[in-house]
Amino acid sequence: MQALLTVVLLLQVVSALAMIGLVLVQHGKGADMGASFGSGASGSLFGATGSANFLSRSTAVAAAIFFASTLGLAYFGSHRAGPSDQASILDQAAAASASAASAVAAPASGSALIPTK
Repeated sequence: MQALLTVVLLLQVVSALAMIGLVLVQHGKGADMGASFGSGASGSLFGATGSANFLSRSTAVAAAIFFASTLGLAYFGSHRAGPSDQASILDQAAAASASAASAVAAPASGSALIPTK
């Protein structure tokens, strides 16, 4: 279980870094494609508009992987099973206040001590 959690966490980090890199490489709609891939953009590896499609599709795939790994990490975080589970801080505080309240002893008899003069 721990190995699967590590793999999902690693997948999330790699997809996040890939998304960051892919978004930084992309240009806006007003940018000229020849500025980054040379003046002959139609003769480039992906064609005139192929590089934009490739980058946007790659970004979408990285975003889908990131989203799926985030859901997986949320599942693992809420469904941890086994003896290694720790109670949350709020549960620990409630248990501590309950034990402190039970530690205060009430008088053993029904009569209260009244000081006399």
